[in-house]
Amino acid sequence: MTEIKKNILIVDDDPDSLALMTMHVERFGFNAITADSQKAGEAILEKQKPDLAILDLMMEKEDSGFILAYRLKQKYPDVPVIIATAVTKETGMVFGINYEEERKWIKADLYLEKNIRPDQLQREINRLLKL
Repeated sequence: MTEIKKNILIVDDDPDSLALMTMHVERFGFNAITADSQKAGEAILEKQKPDLAILDLMMEKEDSGFILAYRLKQKYPDVPVIIATAVTKETGMVFGINYEEERKWIKADLYLEKNIRPDQLQREINRLLKL
């Protein structure tokens, strides 16, 4: 019997980051569903439920990833969300989900700085999907 591949939604407005993340996710054996903006990501979520989502933070707006994560969790509370961003490197602003106060408004299961090693990304995806 063939195992059905899990669908991972990747939303990033940087074409290079989107291509790289897509390549990694597909190499790990998952189907990648991609969008290049918060708006395009929301359109996908209207049509289908991903098994996991990897979202950039700064897209149309500085908080597009947070907004998309919030909307995704409202519609599909059980879908794990990874925020993958270079915001700290680009702006010096530090975010995280280590404290209860942050978890109240950042609706993500994991927060990663971009340029994550592929083996670490695969480990985190597998952990969140309980594989």
